[in-house]
Amino acid sequence: MNTVASFDDVAWAALHRDLDAEGVAVMPAIFNRDECIALRARFDADASRFRAVIDMARHNFGVGRYKYFDYPLPAIVQGLRETLYPPLARIANRWAERLGQDVSWPESHAALLERCRRAGQCRPTPLLLRYGQGGYNRLHQDIYGPVHFPLQVIVQLSAPGREFEGGELVLVEQRPRVQTRPLVVRLEQGNAAVIPVRERPCRGTRGDHKVQMRHGVARLARGERTTLGIIFHDAA
Repeated sequence: MNTVASFDDVAWAALHRDLDAEGVAVMPAIFNRDECIALRARFDADASRFRAVIDMARHNFGVGRYKYFDYPLPAIVQGLRETLYPPLARIANRWAERLGQDVSWPESHAALLERCRRAGQCRPTPLLLRYGQGGYNRLHQDIYGPVHFPLQVIVQLSAPGREFEGGELVLVEQRPRVQTRPLVVRLEQGNAAVIPVRERPCRGTRGDHKVQMRHGVARLARGERTTLGIIFHDAA
């Protein structure tokens, strides 16, 4: 995760501009290839490291499976959660100010988790998601409780073109009195997308207003795709 640690103020400013303009921003090379392979191998490892396994078809969420890590999180996942949170919290606080929301996100991830605990949200939310040929994920929002940090991160652990085809990250943006806008993001192995959990500010002719965002995964044409989802708030 050396790239995350060296992501300087200029890079964060560019990421913030991308989020404001498009509702998604890509961080290159969060993990190297070896880290991606080791992390996705955990999907088939000791089941006791996960608190829940979800068959998406059973719940009509799509086709695929995902597994929520249990505490204690793997060190690489815990480190990513703690490292990414502070700069994203600064973005989240600027968004809240633009939208006139009465919320202030704390500077540290530990403080966010304490806020979650006070709201009865104690279950970890980082997860591994796996899709095979024909797999997909319906559009959704990852809320999990009354405390929901407004940004999340999706890391691509498989290599597009070599290990799978299709399976792009899909976002839709719904603005008042405007038709829904789709966004399609193709992540390279080790890259990460920063996306809104639920909503983001958008500047219009009368100032800032709120737009709703949802995300999902397009159908896989072939192969197998595994991703890591980093959601910063815990679940009720």
